[in-house]
Amino acid sequence: MKDIMGRNINYLRLSITDSCNLRCLYCMPEEGVQYEEEKNLISMDEAFYIVKIFAELGIKKVRITGGEPLVRKGVCDLIKNIKSLNEIEEINITTNGVLLEKYLDELYINGITGLNISLDTLNEDRYKKITRGGNLNKVVDAIKRAKKYDLKVKLNSLIIQDFNEDEVNSLVEFAIENKLMLRFIELMPIGYGKTLKGFKNEEIKNIVEKKFKLSEFSDEPLGINGPAKYFKLDNSDIPLGFISPISGCFCDTCNRVRVTSDGKLKECLYYKGNLNLKDEIRNKTSEEEIKDKIIKAVFLKKKQHKFFEKDNDIEESEKKNMSMIGG
Repeated sequence: MKDIMGRNINYLRLSITDSCNLRCLYCMPEEGVQYEEEKNLISMDEAFYIVKIFAELGIKKVRITGGEPLVRKGVCDLIKNIKSLNEIEEINITTNGVLLEKYLDELYINGITGLNISLDTLNEDRYKKITRGGNLNKVVDAIKRAKKYDLKVKLNSLIIQDFNEDEVNSLVEFAIENKLMLRFIELMPIGYGKTLKGFKNEEIKNIVEKKFKLSEFSDEPLGINGPAKYFKLDNSDIPLGFISPISGCFCDTCNRVRVTSDGKLKECLYYKGNLNLKDEIRNKTSEEEIKDKIIKAVFLKKKQHKFFEKDNDIEESEKKNMSMIGG
C-alpha cells in the first residue's frame, strides 16, 4: 500500500488489549484507568482476520502490543495463526516483560520472531516506583532467558528528567554485558506523558559519549529497518539506537499504521482513527469492501505529526492514553 506521500506502508502495530499489569507513571494514574469491557475489544479471531486482510494488502511485519499483550488470553494462539500467513515475514511483540518468562517457550514455538522489552531502570526501588509495583528481577531474568532463543531482542528505555537520567550509562553497560540492542525513545506527549519532562535523544547521546565511543553503522545493523538511528558501541557490533519522534521527526520515512484494541485504524499516532474495523467486521462488511476502505484511509495518511507544536490539543488529535492506543 502507498499513501498520498508515496510512502510504502508495510508494518502493522496491532493492539489486542488496553489492560496492563503495571501502572507506569508515564502511561496511567496510580489508581489505574477504566478498561474497556472485553465485548468492546477486538476478539482474537477478529485480530487474526485484520492481520490477514493487511497481509493481503502488503503488510510484511506485525507487532502485537497493548496495554500489556501477555495479559490477553489467546495471544500465543494468535501468534501461531499469524505465522501461517505466508506474506508475514516478522511477528514481534512489545511487552513490559513481567509475564514473559511464563509464555516465552510457547511464543517461540508458535512463531514469534522478535521481542521489544521495556526497561527504564536497573534499580529495583525505582522500578517499583515507575511501574507502581512491578518486579524488576522477573523482567531481567526473562530478558536473559530470551537471549538464548533465536529471536531479535531489543530493550526500550525512556529517560525522564529528575528520575533516571543518572542510569543512562548503566543501561548501556547492561546492554553490552548481555549483548543486547538498546534503544532510547523520547517521551511522547500523549496522555500522562504530558505531565513529565523527557530528554531529547541528542542530550542522551551526549551523556553516553562521555563514557563510550560511538560510531555509525555503514549499513542498517542486523538487517533492521525502522525509525531508530543506530550507533556501534565501543567498536563492537552491539547497536545502540535512538528513536526521536519529537526532536528528529522521521515522518517522511514512516512505514506503519496502527489498529487499536477497540478496532480503530490509526494512520498516525498523533491523529484520531476514523475507520473502525471491528464495527466493519461485526456489521458483516465484505472483505473486499473492508480492503477498499483501508486502502483509502491509508492513502490519506498525513504528511507529518504535530507533536512539536506548542498547542496540539486540536480537534483531530488523539486524546486517548497510550495504554488504549497501543504502545
